[in-house]
Amino acid sequence: MSKYYDNVSKKIKDYFKILEPDFPEWLNEYIDTKELISQQYISITCGTIYSDLFESNFFFSSLDHSVAVALIVWHFTHDKKQTLSGLFHDIATPVFKHCVDFLNGDYMAQESTEDLTTEMIKKSKEITTLLKRDKINIEEVDNYHLYPIADNDTPKLSADRLEYSLSNALFTYKLLDFESIKEIYDDIEIQLNEENEIELGFRTKKMARNFVKFTSRLSVIYREDRTRYSMRLLADILKRLSNENKISKKDLYELKESEVINIIENSRYNNIFNIWKNAKKVKISKEEPKNVYYVHHGAKIRYIDPLFNGKRISECCKIANKLIENNLSYDMNNYVYLDFNFSD
Repeated sequence: MSKYYDNVSKKIKDYFKILEPDFPEWLNEYIDTKELISQQYISITCGTIYSDLFESNFFFSSLDHSVAVALIVWHFTHDKKQTLSGLFHDIATPVFKHCVDFLNGDYMAQESTEDLTTEMIKKSKEITTLLKRDKINIEEVDNYHLYPIADNDTPKLSADRLEYSLSNALFTYKLLDFESIKEIYDDIEIQLNEENEIELGFRTKKMARNFVKFTSRLSVIYREDRTRYSMRLLADILKRLSNENKISKKDLYELKESEVINIIENSRYNNIFNIWKNAKKVKISKEEPKNVYYVHHGAKIRYIDPLFNGKRISECCKIANKLIENNLSYDMNNYVYLDFNFSD
């Protein structure tokens, strides 16, 4: 009996079946290790799910995402090492996910937690025992950047980028239904890109264009005013709690999000947290607002320009090219705020 798979919701299981109809049973032992199971309590939404600023109420966990990435890699490669690299790629994810990159001053690259991946795997007796049994070296699975199907550079399409696009469109922002997800996914194959490297790509122009349409919308959501504000605010609350010795960096990797929220709600930042939690809309200004906490900076631009038969869809489809251009031109120069300030 799997601690994870047997208890996952039917909706998520149905989604997994699209990604890989024949779930690889050998993966369950790795999924059920302590380090990966702890990812079950972290939302992929970087904490935004907890505010009424966002429409989502579906909890899709960091572990759900990692399992789904592994299934995509397995579906296209049937290679255990590449699949495990996909499964492990977010093993070092802390609560509120990329909010901690804001805390670490890495909000433009959002890669500050990845360095801990090797350490987390090495420290896990369960994982290292399984790897030894399967004659797999840690360095073959601790860096998914080694495998272009699992990960590659923006704006290419990889399993990781594909997965969070599909699950966010399906569960979080309800831009697509199961049927649309399957139609898009079934159009994908391994192709050779302009650098003569393998990459996931689309067989048909229509599906590539549809993919660009919804991922361009998601790309804006990932960095729009309400998102940048929320992630920075959560990071600043955590920073203040850390300075007051109410929470430690270790806690961010060991506690559930619900437990960290409990710490916030029992701190002097409870009122601020509740204002954000119950807010319906952020306020914006071109001028610096006075006497309020505000956010005024950019964020990582996540976008995808996938292959269509070996060429970038932007090169062979004017509609897709325009969608990408509009996405990249999103203005992040606003001052974003709500009506409160931190009282020191």
